[in-house]
Amino acid sequence: MTNANAQSMDAPPSTSTERGRAARARLLEAAAELIAEHGWNAVTTRRLADHAGIRSGLVHYHFESVQALLRQAAMSRVSRLLEEAGAQLSEQRDPTEELLSLLDHFDGADATSLLVVETYLAATRDPVLNEQLVAELARFRSALESALARAGNPAPGATALVTLAALDGIALQKGLDPELPTDDALALLRGIIHPDRDGGHA
Repeated sequence: MTNANAQSMDAPPSTSTERGRAARARLLEAAAELIAEHGWNAVTTRRLADHAGIRSGLVHYHFESVQALLRQAAMSRVSRLLEEAGAQLSEQRDPTEELLSLLDHFDGADATSLLVVETYLAATRDPVLNEQLVAELARFRSALESALARAGNPAPGATALVTLAALDGIALQKGLDPELPTDDALALLRGIIHPDRDGGHA
């Protein structure tokens, strides 16, 4: 039975339900990759189908619209990213270095950074996406605020907002200019996060 189960796990989807789930998963993966590669507005039904390796008619069979597909694909990636980062923050007494090290992983030109930028822009025109993104960002800011409060920051809410805005901006600038020096900017952020330490800013 063990061998049979192992074989069934490796076998291609055999039922219509399994095939449908597999097609949806391929479309979501393709959508996330295409958003980062070509930009939100350049993702078409044909491009999605070709990238996912399925018939174009299945795009609208599984999703009510291309926009709905893009929205779900983007928010799935963004939500996972923020959840993982939030979990890391919750484990740290002092979140400073964990937070600032995000710039080592996301330089503004990587696929995740590009997906996030495209999602931010699309959310200014899509009320449903805007509501979803705002809720996810609020949860992450709340996690950061709690971490900053544990670390002794005197204004954790405002500091969380300023820090995240600064990190977004630095990542965007690095995407435009990979050689941009950031050490002084990160030192300034450390001073904002810990104004009571030597070299901090009041």
